[in-house]
Amino acid sequence: MTTDNIPIKLKTDHIFRMTDDTGMLNHANYAVPDLSKGYTSIDNARALVMTVKLFEQTHSKRVEGLIYKYVSFLSNAQNEDGTFQNSMGYNREFLGEEAPEECFGRCLGALCYAFSSHSVPNAIKLAVRSLIDKAMPNCLKQTSSRAIAYVIIGLNYLGEEKANGYISKLAALLADHYMHYKSDDWYWFEDSLTCCNAVLPWALLTAFIVTKETRYLKVGIDSLQFLESKTLTDGYFRPIGNNGLHCCENETIQSNEPSLEASEATSAYIEAFLATKNTDYIGKAKTCFLWYTGKNSKSMSLLDNETGGCHDGIEFDGLNPNQSAVSVISFWMAYLEIKKYLKPVKAI
Repeated sequence: MTTDNIPIKLKTDHIFRMTDDTGMLNHANYAVPDLSKGYTSIDNARALVMTVKLFEQTHSKRVEGLIYKYVSFLSNAQNEDGTFQNSMGYNREFLGEEAPEECFGRCLGALCYAFSSHSVPNAIKLAVRSLIDKAMPNCLKQTSSRAIAYVIIGLNYLGEEKANGYISKLAALLADHYMHYKSDDWYWFEDSLTCCNAVLPWALLTAFIVTKETRYLKVGIDSLQFLESKTLTDGYFRPIGNNGLHCCENETIQSNEPSLEASEATSAYIEAFLATKNTDYIGKAKTCFLWYTGKNSKSMSLLDNETGGCHDGIEFDGLNPNQSAVSVISFWMAYLEIKKYLKPVKAI
């Protein structure tokens, strides 16, 4: 039976297993790092946020060493114009592919979070600030909904006048996306629900906290409730699968349940609580988080007590056997966010 507590002891082993001298590796073959798939800046950016949060709570020198690695990776990934390359081979050479727009938002957001942390050593912050300053001129160049959302969330950590001005302008763009696609039965920013959905209402709730503009609160809550109507209907969280859900469809065909979705939904509901002080949102955040521990469509925990890893989601016939970077990062990001609202558990 799943409770508010974590049913197993938590291990950080897989975080270190998936990280080498270059950074966080992308994929795993079962629980074994898959060197052939190399690295991505997106994974290393998310790993940086996770590790800073972990360091804030543990002050472990071993964890501090990971912060240096992930910042170093992002420094190497940054282009002269302040944008970021994404895909790197195991030979430490970037593949020259065009990075998805969300890559910029995730990288900038991670650097902003690291810079804002009181626990991160000043020596790291000096390097991080130089990367942020180089990236900032690109903030208003983002056009996709998710890129805009990740930039809003990241800039919020700076708490600076210039950053807040960018948030105001980007939030207006994101709200415009919503109004363009909204209809009587479709309250969303695009014509389909695909992946990383919860980041969109999360970003507008963040924008409301910064700007106090009530339209961002309304759009944030309305869109979060719409997403909830598709993912929290059976007493547990069931994320939108890779098949997505188009506005002309009534129900999504559930092919799989990706691990990232539960993490960002957890954060979105916590942000809704911070914006409204309505404790019902904490209960919903817990429901999303407990997807990892067995409160899900298969009643199976995604956490591996032997490896310290997290399975790459739920498939039609059970758990995805692989334990890649995105999954272990997603679990720890969600856990470190919701931890204060759960019964205590010790990580080992």
